[in-house]
Amino acid sequence: MIDETAEEIAEMRTHSSSVVAVKAARALEDLLDEEFHTVEEYVRALERNSSALRRANPSHASLVTTQHEIVEAVEDVDAETVADAKERTQAAIDAVVERVETGKHEAAEAVAEELADGMTLLTHDYSTTVLEAIETAAENGTYLDVYVTEGRPRYMGRRTARRLAEIDRVDATLIVDGAAGHYMDEVDAVLLGMDCIVDDFLYNRVGTYPLAAVAGDADVPVVATGSSAKLVDEGGFRFENDYRTPTEVLLEPSEGFDVANPAYDATPVDLLDRVVTDAGVRQL
Repeated sequence: MIDETAEEIAEMRTHSSSVVAVKAARALEDLLDEEFHTVEEYVRALERNSSALRRANPSHASLVTTQHEIVEAVEDVDAETVADAKERTQAAIDAVVERVETGKHEAAEAVAEELADGMTLLTHDYSTTVLEAIETAAENGTYLDVYVTEGRPRYMGRRTARRLAEIDRVDATLIVDGAAGHYMDEVDAVLLGMDCIVDDFLYNRVGTYPLAAVAGDADVPVVATGSSAKLVDEGGFRFENDYRTPTEVLLEPSEGFDVANPAYDATPVDLLDRVVTDAGVRQL
């Protein structure tokens, strides 16, 4: 069952990294229904299955770090029985899920408070935290205009635009990725989700780096938001990019040239104005 979840996570390319982290955490609950003769046997199974889940999508920091957190919560306690180890596992899973989901909501609320009536935003990719922030602001009476980049080659922005179109007081406009600079002089702030921030780089959907650079040249503030579970201390996580199939870019065979399709890029954090998470606001 966990192997099936790992395969599913490997294909969850259009989902928020927080959603992936929660799904992976809950997948470990399958072990709680299995029989183990010793605590050592159970802990080995927990580590083996957690490792499989981490390998399924190593580019998602919140997935990797929360899996380590669950395993360490069990390994660091000398459980006397398998039942005790399982109880500790369940508690760690529940704590991780609560922290990730609560973190997203608190970050979204903090961003919503910053959004003033009549603002024009520009966003990229599909971020559940960004969507919740905009929806919360709108529910509080704020009118917003939002430009949404398509997010090629998987067109994640189309999904975002459709969600925004369902929200009262929000006028959404879908634009091609290359048009961000054309519309930047109308924009009050660029609002981005994040896969993770590691050391001095924001890792997010490819296209984020040039978007932040254009915003910086136009003196438009760039705000990244998400759960604090996506903030990784130095040495705690090594980002691995996801290189997707060339057929997402070009359906017909390429003749005489290669097709590159990285899923993420690295944006220097000095191109950001601030990072908003449940842990607070980090000015940059």
